[in-house]
Amino acid sequence: MLSDLPKVIHPVCGIPMVSHVVEAARGAGLGPVIAVVPPDSDRIREALGESAQCAVQPAPRGGADAVLCARPHLPSKGTVAVLCGDAPLIRSRTLSDMVAAHLDAGARMTLLAAQVEDPSGMGRVVRGPEGGAAAVVEEEDAGDRELRIREVNAGAYVFDAAWLWDALSSLAPSPAGELRLTDLVAAAAAGGGPVADVAPPSALEALGVNDRAQLARAESAMRSRILERWMDAGVTIPDPAAVYIDAGAGIGADSVILPNTHLLGSTEVGRGCVVGPNSVVTDSVISDRCRVVASFVSGSRLAEGAEVGPFSNVRDGTVMEAGARVGSFTETKQSRLGRGTRAPHLSYIGDADVGDGVNLGAGTITCNFDGERKARTTIGDGALIGSDTMLIAPVEVGAGASTGAGSVVTRDVAPGDLVVGVPARRAKRGGEDGGK
Repeated sequence: MLSDLPKVIHPVCGIPMVSHVVEAARGAGLGPVIAVVPPDSDRIREALGESAQCAVQPAPRGGADAVLCARPHLPSKGTVAVLCGDAPLIRSRTLSDMVAAHLDAGARMTLLAAQVEDPSGMGRVVRGPEGGAAAVVEEEDAGDRELRIREVNAGAYVFDAAWLWDALSSLAPSPAGELRLTDLVAAAAAGGGPVADVAPPSALEALGVNDRAQLARAESAMRSRILERWMDAGVTIPDPAAVYIDAGAGIGADSVILPNTHLLGSTEVGRGCVVGPNSVVTDSVISDRCRVVASFVSGSRLAEGAEVGPFSNVRDGTVMEAGARVGSFTETKQSRLGRGTRAPHLSYIGDADVGDGVNLGAGTITCNFDGERKARTTIGDGALIGSDTMLIAPVEVGAGASTGAGSVVTRDVAPGDLVVGVPARRAKRGGEDGGK
């Protein structure tokens, strides 16, 4: 991978590839899940969290040695499944089929075997006279006859635990000094015990990730699965090839996800929304009937009917209440926009508490940073902020107050007052001439 990042925690559709394997195992009812990790595995352990226990393999001495390292956590009798942490496309359904086939056959072991177009780099499944799996031959050991085989070992196994531990104790190292899990196929077949095998519905489930090109293939295949799942659940995606949805994202029925849109992280999109085109939503909650057009939304929450865009950036900590609108070329951050409040265009709203029904004119800026500290701006319900107003925080504009175009507000504005100028001064007291 040519990377400082451990291979198994490279993300596939937003989550580490090993997490896809763990989720598949749990989805098949397998457990407890034991992850065999190297000694320096803090980043892997952090990525796994509470989803798996960890067993340490002191040195990389092969897959069979890895299983032996996990033995203290596993049963002496019953069934043990062994999976590869770099094969993220394995499905729960396939694992369930393997366990069922294993138990039905009373097999010593069951392996996943797939027919592939290009078997390069993979162990070939060699079958005996009666058609059963008789051995797995690694590519470096294969002769011309074995190299022509296109059925490959997909790296997923189910074992009878008692037989497994006995067989591992007598396994001989390879010329490279490794204990190979694949050698157990020949051992099981030679001992006369049945070796079962299952073919996955798609050969992609056999894809192991060993380089960036294979990582991209896994990402593309996983993305297609995710898109199909959401379309089956009632989401409209007119151009699936141009939409990217992470595994942790969710979407309500009757929403429309338009081209060049990314729904990333733990994003949740409600029912009847339109997101895109050209939008990126990260770790945010988009409630029902919202619209996000050609904009970025990250770490924020939009209530029902809120609208963003085009060409705006709604940043971490923004809360838009029902019906609020952030229009074109506007940025928000650590701010609350009340119900029906509008920031139609060309504004920066940072560290602000904006009430209901406020209109923020074009060019409104909350000047929240004085070079040393951040300060907040508060704007009351129904206020009218004129175009090009600068609000020098900390400052409060009262309910129903107004600012003239181009004002620089350095002091609090009382409810209902109108202020104008640089610096802004009161031009009308609240209540005068029938004012607010």
